[in-house]
Amino acid sequence: MKQVTVKNKHLSLEVLEYGAIILKLKFRTFGNSWTDVNVSLDSPEDYLNDPLAIGACVGRYAGRLSGGNLNLDGNSFPLTHTDGITLHGGDRGFSRRYWTLEHVGESPEKSEIILKYRSEHLEEGFPGTLDVTVTYTLLKNTLIIRHEATTDRPTVVNLTNHTYFKIDSQPLIAHYQLQINAHKKAETDSRRLPTGRLPGVMGTAYDFLEERPLGDFTMDTPFLLDANRDFAARLTSSVSGIRLTVHTNQPGLVVYTPEHFAGICFETQNLPDAPRFDHFPDARLNPGETYVNESHFVFESLP
Repeated sequence: MKQVTVKNKHLSLEVLEYGAIILKLKFRTFGNSWTDVNVSLDSPEDYLNDPLAIGACVGRYAGRLSGGNLNLDGNSFPLTHTDGITLHGGDRGFSRRYWTLEHVGESPEKSEIILKYRSEHLEEGFPGTLDVTVTYTLLKNTLIIRHEATTDRPTVVNLTNHTYFKIDSQPLIAHYQLQINAHKKAETDSRRLPTGRLPGVMGTAYDFLEERPLGDFTMDTPFLLDANRDFAARLTSSVSGIRLTVHTNQPGLVVYTPEHFAGICFETQNLPDAPRFDHFPDARLNPGETYVNESHFVFESLP
């Protein structure tokens, strides 16, 4: 498994070709000390059996699709599924595939890593041969993750990165201050499938419109981001003084805090199961079009 590292004076990024996984992300804080700001496993080989897609590119459809099939243009495509749910692209989604390392460039101004993957027609049941590019760019104190995809026939696409952020060395993250610019979320049922309802969050446990402590609240929650927003989400640790601000061109944000370790995942993407609901943002990609998911993760060191 190939792995490469690029860095500038603010950030250091190590990427694995398997799953296009972010192995290590470090941020230089005041005092010139480097701080790990992501959850990582002990060795690259550990990712081969990782069920949580830690740090990986997730697709062809991030999140959950229901019913065990995809209905498109009057055709039904059986998808790989477990009990009727296709999660993160199926049994071997993009997080469990070897990508091709296309380019590594490093300079004081801009460093980047580019990986590519071809998902063949009917891989995991999805129609269309999909050519995917993931570009990781370090630009000053910002990590830019850009997913691009083209197809040779109509299909659905929803890609995201699955890094779990942890911005200090404390064993828990309840003290993190969190803000999410989303007045609505996608309601989910007991199987974490969207019901189609988009209730407001104000006054509920999911109300992070104003910055407040995360507390012991755990989430695996799709938010519909506000159209007029300065940013998607912001996370701050008073212990480390590190602030992470997330910007994205995507309509949704899934916030996931796992039960068994400390970390928080900001999955910038479309809403789960969007092809099932006409009033959800469209996940369709046609030949001649280019899917683009570009998200910026901006790190600051507060005094």
